[in-house]
Amino acid sequence: MGKGLFSKIRDERRAEADSTNFIDLGEMDLSEFELEGEGAKCEIKVAEIHRYEDLANVTTQVYKGNILVVDFAGIASDDTAMRRMSSELKAVARDVKGDVAGIAKNILVVTPGGNADRSQGPAWGRSDRAGQHLATNA
Repeated sequence: MGKGLFSKIRDERRAEADSTNFIDLGEMDLSEFELEGEGAKCEIKVAEIHRYEDLANVTTQVYKGNILVVDFAGIASDDTAMRRMSSELKAVARDVKGDVAGIAKNILVVTPGGNADRSQGPAWGRSDRAGQHLATNA
């Protein structure tokens, strides 16, 4: 097995760069590098929810095996929409044997086929609004 893509780039650039130069990845020609391994098994999809009805369009991504990051700032002030969204996301996670976790004040992550690791950041906990709805509706 040869060197990885970033190892080759790093070695080449290290030889010519000093501490004041930066690498512009946009200008690099990566056609000479062959990527090793298989493609990604899932993708990370980001969705903004402005009303509860927006959920129907984005939850299909979780059923397809993708990780869904949901920004629900648009409905954060609507308690009814928050409860409905929390229930819906929990049901989707249950269907795919996944998990729902709050990662910021108005951001949730829905993961398919596994649990979100909450060990990194006890300060996040379930102190945000969606987390409270998730905890009380369990």
